[in-house]
Amino acid sequence: MSTLVTGATGFVGSAVARRLLQQGHAVRALVRPGADRSNLAGLPIEVVEGDLTRPDTLARACAGCAALFHVAADYRLWAPDPNDLYRTNVQGTEALLQAAGDAGVARIVYTSSVATLGIPPGGAEGDECTPVALADMIGHYKRSKFLAEQRVRELAASGLPVVIVNPSTPLGPRDIKPTPTGRIVRDALAGRLPAYVDTGLNLVHVDDVALGHWLAFERGQVGERYVLGGSNLSLREMLEQLAALCGRQPPRWRLPHGVVLPIAHLAQGWARLTGTQPLATVEEVRMARKLMYFSSARARRELGYAPRPVQQALEDAVRWFSRA
Repeated sequence: MSTLVTGATGFVGSAVARRLLQQGHAVRALVRPGADRSNLAGLPIEVVEGDLTRPDTLARACAGCAALFHVAADYRLWAPDPNDLYRTNVQGTEALLQAAGDAGVARIVYTSSVATLGIPPGGAEGDECTPVALADMIGHYKRSKFLAEQRVRELAASGLPVVIVNPSTPLGPRDIKPTPTGRIVRDALAGRLPAYVDTGLNLVHVDDVALGHWLAFERGQVGERYVLGGSNLSLREMLEQLAALCGRQPPRWRLPHGVVLPIAHLAQGWARLTGTQPLATVEEVRMARKLMYFSSARARRELGYAPRPVQQALEDAVRWFSRA
């Protein structure tokens, strides 16, 4: 029997696929036609072409699988057509999980995000029980993931054997796009960070996130969710550690959010005209106003989750981007 992994060509998904191979699973990957498959190079993985927005491809992908790790998502903080995010993250997730249920898949791990969780005021840590509503979600990415997780929980309540994990901000190797945090590491290496907008992040090694997926598969309770995080740092603390690893000086200037917000509006307007990605997005600036600190206490307690020190995640990210 095989284990299906969606998003296996991506940053977190490829780490999950590698962890499953280490655990002895026969891995099948659902891959979009034309996707960059470099993260799968040399791995003994069965590739099945398909797309979350094409329900006709999902039944074939699930056939004969005993388990599913649904990691794939449209992770963009800005998109020319925001409906694309809902088609993939909400409708695609529901279609895939229903196909898995019809195929008799016995165990499902769904990758949500800490983006769906509440953020307490004053820099306190959020967790699985922090109150939150759709109205608290900033931007279409967070709203789409919030709605998707709600639907997953409904399916779990109706009997689908699914466990939810909420990774924080991963760092490490194989960040090929790269993610917004990966771009910070890349730009720090190149000395392209003269200033910053301060915020707070929870950083975790991508391979610890993958291990957390495995632990949730092995030990998680159906219908429950688990934060897979690491260490809470201010952005300035992260940049200082990166500067030390890169042999550079940390950024000198902290820009007020009110100064950066109109720049982000202009960047998005230019992106719409040119068809390029904006250098900064309004959602990024608005989210940066909050300290996005989270606790993984429940995953530690119930799953045995134990992430490595954040310094190792930063070191591995710097090492990978230095060679990329």
